[in-house]
Amino acid sequence: MSRRPAAGSDAKVRGWLIDLREQKGMTQGQVAAAAGISQPSYFAIEKGISFPKPETAKKLAAVLGFDLARFYEDEDEGES
Repeated sequence: MSRRPAAGSDAKVRGWLIDLREQKGMTQGQVAAAAGISQPSYFAIEKGISFPKPETAKKLAAVLGFDLARFYEDEDEGES
């Protein structure tokens, strides 16, 4: 997991990722376990503190049922 600053994108990432997790009725720990990462790592991703490695992003997308490109779209929008 990289420790890139989240700039302006943290709120966007946090919002949609939290919404998807809650819609699935899952806790941070459940999502993390299903994706094979620690709960603190997932927390950091959800809060925009860290950005997931591509393989982790792919696992999170599969667990929560979203298009993997969503991580990168939000990241790009936050930088412009």
